[in-house]
Amino acid sequence: MRRRIIPPALAFVLGLILVPLLIMLRGIKATSPPSFETRIIWEAKHHMLVGGKEQRNPLAVSSTTLADGKEAFSHYCVACHGMDGQNTGVPFAEKLSPPAPSLASLDVQSYTDGQLKWVIDNGIWPSGMPGSRGTLSDEEIWSIVVYLRNLPPAGGQGDPEMYSH
Repeated sequence: MRRRIIPPALAFVLGLILVPLLIMLRGIKATSPPSFETRIIWEAKHHMLVGGKEQRNPLAVSSTTLADGKEAFSHYCVACHGMDGQNTGVPFAEKLSPPAPSLASLDVQSYTDGQLKWVIDNGIWPSGMPGSRGTLSDEEIWSIVVYLRNLPPAGGQGDPEMYSH
């Protein structure tokens, strides 16, 4: 019995068609990286890749600033991070690669205020976190940082309206 060999060019074309089709049909679940890789990335993000470390928030914590921050957050951040910043009621938050982080996590809270502003301004590539420079004013971003430092308890704000129906 003679085996048929698929020409390389045909195999390549079939791969270009079939692989994306299989991915769409089955989906691909990313696995968590080993702990040493996680630590290296954490160190790189907190000490080299995310700027703004020395910037200080010019807005004082007050009920007005918190309300302004919550308002801006509810327009621009809630779709991925939930009303509470902890992904409550966001059905796809864990399915993103990388998953949308809880903004109450030690990883996020260990950034300086200036670094949080930098992330909101510039986003984080290649994650799904978009930059908001040109969309949000500096005052809105700083008020969001104040809100992030004073997040409500997980689930305390309910599900985002867009996902509660």
